[in-house]
Amino acid sequence: MIQNNQELEATLARIRHFQKQIEKLREVETNPQNYRLSAGGFLAEIDRMKLEVRAYLSIHPSELIE
Repeated sequence: MIQNNQELEATLARIRHFQKQIEKLREVETNPQNYRLSAGGFLAEIDRMKLEVRAYLSIHPSELIE
């Protein structure tokens, strides 16, 4: 779980990186099935990280344990 704003920024940067990877994959992969198989792992990881971001942002800073 994300513990502080520095980790939040790193996670958001990682999400952006994975999204760019998928965008590139969409440009170069010609076979839809291969695309889905290749993009699936990235998409699952993006979903997981977005849940972590949501959990962190749902907690008030005074409730965080540093």
